[in-house]
Amino acid sequence: MANGKTVSESHLLRTLFNLWPYMWPAGRADLKMRVVWASVYLLVSKFVLLLVPYFFKWSTDALNGRMDLAGAVPPLLAGAIALVIAYNVTRLIQLGLNQLRDALFASVGQHAVRQLAYRTFVHMHELSLRFHLERKTGGLSRIIERGTKGIETIVRFTILNSVPTVIEFLLTAVIFWWGYGFSYLAVTAFTVWAYIWFTIRASDWRIAIRRSMNDSDTDANTKAIDSLLNFETVKYFGNEEMEAKRFDKSMERYEKAATDVWTSLGWLNFGQGVIFGIGTTIMLVLSALAVQRGEQTVGDFVFVNSMLLQLSMPLNFIGFVYREIRQGLTDIEQMFDLLEVPAEVKDAPEAAELRIGHGAISFKDVHFAYDPARPILKGVSFEVPAGKTVAVVGPSGAGKSTLSRLLYRFYDIQSGTIAIDGQDIRTVTQKSLRSAIGMVPQDTVLFNDTVAYNIRYGRTSASDGEIFAAAEVAQIAHFIEALPEGFDTKVGERGLKLSGGEKQRVAIARTILKAPPILILDEATSALDTTTEREIQTALDVVSKNRTTLVIAHRLSTVIGADEIIVLKSGEIAERGTHAALLEGNGLYASMWNRQREATQAEEHLKQVRESDEMGMITRLAPAS
Repeated sequence: MANGKTVSESHLLRTLFNLWPYMWPAGRADLKMRVVWASVYLLVSKFVLLLVPYFFKWSTDALNGRMDLAGAVPPLLAGAIALVIAYNVTRLIQLGLNQLRDALFASVGQHAVRQLAYRTFVHMHELSLRFHLERKTGGLSRIIERGTKGIETIVRFTILNSVPTVIEFLLTAVIFWWGYGFSYLAVTAFTVWAYIWFTIRASDWRIAIRRSMNDSDTDANTKAIDSLLNFETVKYFGNEEMEAKRFDKSMERYEKAATDVWTSLGWLNFGQGVIFGIGTTIMLVLSALAVQRGEQTVGDFVFVNSMLLQLSMPLNFIGFVYREIRQGLTDIEQMFDLLEVPAEVKDAPEAAELRIGHGAISFKDVHFAYDPARPILKGVSFEVPAGKTVAVVGPSGAGKSTLSRLLYRFYDIQSGTIAIDGQDIRTVTQKSLRSAIGMVPQDTVLFNDTVAYNIRYGRTSASDGEIFAAAEVAQIAHFIEALPEGFDTKVGERGLKLSGGEKQRVAIARTILKAPPILILDEATSALDTTTEREIQTALDVVSKNRTTLVIAHRLSTVIGADEIIVLKSGEIAERGTHAALLEGNGLYASMWNRQREATQAEEHLKQVRESDEMGMITRLAPAS
């Protein structure tokens, strides 16, 4: 298995079984025929290949004056020059058949790579948010990259080489036995057995080294991507040297493992050469003695040598095939392990499309925990009436953002019910559920593409005019038009070329374009300064008008106008009511409000002091009139 030192035989067979649909793709008769014809051409090339040593033997005997080919070859070839030409023509024919085979099979291999890569990509999006939060993106991408590279190797070698190579061995053995006796067969069989046994043992030893190299490569790639994604943080703290050392430490392990891989390959090749060299020596000594006794001709000696040289190629190839398949399996076993990870959240067998009427939301006695030992929500019940705005506030860790993740069904609750227009969200399809909800998160992450692409992501079929209209409502259209490339401006990795407020406006425009009946604002302005917050809040007020809106807020000033405010504390509803009613209650909400108001007043006072100091400095520096 993945943690073992070698790939077990059961795992090998299971992986090959999983690969079979990609080798013999259903619904693609054209690709199946390519596999058939490629196999036919390969088998024909093997038979043609066996003629090459015969033509070499006959031409040698002809040149040596010991040619007796009456009835052995066609009259056209009964001459030394004709036999030499036939020898080389046969080699060219065999080469052409091999190239034709490879050309026919190319599309089969690439189709397999594409289909399995596509299936893995889709599966990654089907897995839960929990899975992606626990995995590192760099390591995940490396596993997929190596896996897709290993697919074609395995598909190509298992389909086109295993059976034909066995046939070539059998034909060679029969020729030696029939033409030269049992001793030649015995030496050939023992040499092949020893060669394959050594190759398998040595290759299994190298698998563990290869896995260590892969692990080091994954670790180094993960650290590199993680560091580059956090480029600004690295610069903030001046930790470039520390990051370089972390990366170099992983690369040091990779260097050692990679060196061991190449060293072990050298020992493998040397051992194979020794085994085959001993077998070749024995066979040629037997033939040379027979030539001295007059039992064989020099052509026979050349024939035996040629057959052994030809046999060395499939033997080397068998070793190469075995190594490549085993190493390919090592590369893709983690990819198949990913495909076997079950999706935590699945559509029910009879899941229906969500029918949106008015868009009312209800949470009834909802219990949820990411970890059973640490419950997050403890019997939460509230409603968001159609077209109304309900805000959820509370201290950090109270479970506010968990509500939006549950409503999107990134996780399933342990007990209770979450419903939209009376329909339990677990009974409807995830696609229809999420298409009815729009989200403006606190941390907006944009694709490394154009502004237009990121806005159009809300509705991929939207026209340029609709994108512009959404940007206008989000109060960002004029800013975008002022950019050198306008809506075609690239926003950079994770949108880092835009400010926080600009990214939020793009997110708002994207949600406007989606035009969902239900809106979630998950601390959409908490990371912004007061001035930008007020500007963004104006745009959000426009978006949420006449929509069922759930606001998850840190800054209480943004939820004053909510129809109802729910105060969460330790996963339970501590208070609920309007802003005015909660202030009158003088409870947790009022305490939070007073603290935030004092902090805001202190911030504004400090700002006024700074502005006053700046004006005084300007006055003192101004020249006298």
